[in-house]
Amino acid sequence: MRRKLTIADVLSVLRVILSVALLAPPALSPTFLTLYATAGLTDMLDGFVARRTKTESELGARLDSVADLTLAVICLAKILPTLVVPAWLWVWVAVIAAVKVANVVSGFVMERRMVMPHTPANKVAGFVAFLVPFAIPTFGIVAPSIPACVAATFAAAQEGHLIRTGQA
Repeated sequence: MRRKLTIADVLSVLRVILSVALLAPPALSPTFLTLYATAGLTDMLDGFVARRTKTESELGARLDSVADLTLAVICLAKILPTLVVPAWLWVWVAVIAAVKVANVVSGFVMERRMVMPHTPANKVAGFVAFLVPFAIPTFGIVAPSIPACVAATFAAAQEGHLIRTGQA
């Protein structure tokens, strides 16, 4: 029997829809940033609602991860072509991405399932990264990216440690 979508699941699906809507307005325009902020709000609410209504589920966690990935990929596809990003920043982001991929692969090898821990460090890194597009029009890409990369580096390292020690 199929389970009905919960309110939290609907919020995650709404984030995917809002993410796709981000393809229409110009990057970093007021409309773009409004849609982006609304998508971010659904991200903050879905887990809270699931916990509050006791409707947490593996499906909900996966929907949340898919919605997060969709938002991130679409934002990168829209925003990056409008920026001049220094090579060292590209390298740093690539290293973080490589560690995250290694974490997913090692989690799958060890657990025979997708392991993507939602640690406090990952939440902090996600929040700091979420703020970057709002700061770009004022500060450019470098200044807001440094704290985001520091937080993401720590979170990726912690996530890998938790996965490899079986604590994820």
